[in-house]
Amino acid sequence: MLSKRIFETDFTTALNEELERKNLTVRDLAELTGIPASTLYKVTAGERDPRLSTIKKIVSVLEPGHDRFIAIIAARFLLDNLEVRETDVNGKSFRIRGYSANSLEECIIAAARAEKDGASGIVCAPILASIVEKIVDIPVGMLRPELSVVSEAITTVAKKIG
Repeated sequence: MLSKRIFETDFTTALNEELERKNLTVRDLAELTGIPASTLYKVTAGERDPRLSTIKKIVSVLEPGHDRFIAIIAARFLLDNLEVRETDVNGKSFRIRGYSANSLEECIIAAARAEKDGASGIVCAPILASIVEKIVDIPVGMLRPELSVVSEAITTVAKKIG
């Protein structure tokens, strides 16, 4: 498995072994990943160190079902009540993994941790999305509460005010 092998040896060796094991050429990999063949030839020859985004594309193609998940950054009480733990989109299955955060700093740390853990994307509050997009190299989506939820929150606060 490529994703484990790259930590046991160098990326070039692990990639070449995986290509041989799957009986794929560099040109085949280029077509599957959308990465230029010239770039992949340099990587497989050890002439160039790949960028993290290049490695992610290669691993996602060579190990399509490998722990694919979407991270949700939210307060613990929201994560505890989350009913969806897996979703299918366009024939691809994604697990949902929660990252608890209660402050801006915790949200930034959670986003960095989710990307490091291998998240395919992140969902967070709208106020955080623009910040998170600047620190990660994966898609970021926003939680959009229903208007009824916002109205309920306003009513709750109004009752507390008196």
